[in-house]
Amino acid sequence: MDMLVDFASRFVLQFQAPALAFLIGGMVIAALGTKLEIPDAIYKFAVFMLLMRIGLNGGMEIREAELGDMLLPALFAIVLGCGIVLIGRFTLALLPGVRTEDGIATAGLFGAVSASTLAAAMVVLEEEAVAYEAWVPALYPFMDIPALVLAIVLANIHLAKKKGGKATQVRVWPIIKESLQGSALTALLLGLALGLLTRPDRVFEGFYDPLFRGLLSILMLIMGMEAYTRLNELRRVAHWYAVYAAIAPLAHGLLAFGLGYLAHLATGFSPGGVILLAVLAASSSDISGPPTLRGGIPSANPSSYIGASTSVGTPVAIAIGIPLFVALGQAVFGG
Repeated sequence: MDMLVDFASRFVLQFQAPALAFLIGGMVIAALGTKLEIPDAIYKFAVFMLLMRIGLNGGMEIREAELGDMLLPALFAIVLGCGIVLIGRFTLALLPGVRTEDGIATAGLFGAVSASTLAAAMVVLEEEAVAYEAWVPALYPFMDIPALVLAIVLANIHLAKKKGGKATQVRVWPIIKESLQGSALTALLLGLALGLLTRPDRVFEGFYDPLFRGLLSILMLIMGMEAYTRLNELRRVAHWYAVYAAIAPLAHGLLAFGLGYLAHLATGFSPGGVILLAVLAASSSDISGPPTLRGGIPSANPSSYIGASTSVGTPVAIAIGIPLFVALGQAVFGG
């Protein structure tokens, strides 16, 4: 009961938090037919700055960390990325009115990771004074890349069988390369490398860190506007996508919380780290995933997988998932 009360209070407070407030604000002004346009260059700059800040901080902390502590969480991140795709393949992709390749692509996007949702969760944990290992955001590619690769492989195998031929061999390395070259992972990995190999403490403290929350609010506003726009696309496909997008983030996050708890028992993985792992699993890619899937599964309908992710999945992960996992963490670990 205490956890339910805690979650309810956090849920209400979450609507006053800048991240969700700006997300909802973007959806409201889009619904009102605003003419406001935020240039794409600003969106890309905000994403770059957020991920560079996350990467730099993670890299600086990894210098002092025991790399052995990262192994089990990294393994669980890979398992989660692949597991989410497989769950979607044998649930959503088999439902009536859902084309198999569209269902697999949607599962791939939900198995991948949202940088904006991760950033929002980090702000919440910092405000709540919940400690976590700074290298936890570096688990991003361990979940993101396997999910996208597996989704593309499964979709191509299905399409080859559908045409009556043998399953064509899918070249995995080009998919991995394209994912690594995507703007999101490039910025994160660059920040990790610079934080690990150089001494960027002054530029981090004087430039990247102070701008983090302000840029996150701009990104949330843009995503809110995009979410409302994508709702129109989602209405044109099977309603199962909306159902999946509403349920999947919470189910995936709870699964990740369970695995994170096992890592906590085995290696001392922090409560904040467990919560962030759950948020990573609950999120769905909004930056690197869509172009990768468009290239890897060209026959899949972007309105299905992008609409489900942007218009329903991301708001659910931020508005419900983050306070739920924080409350669950407080109930399980105390404090």
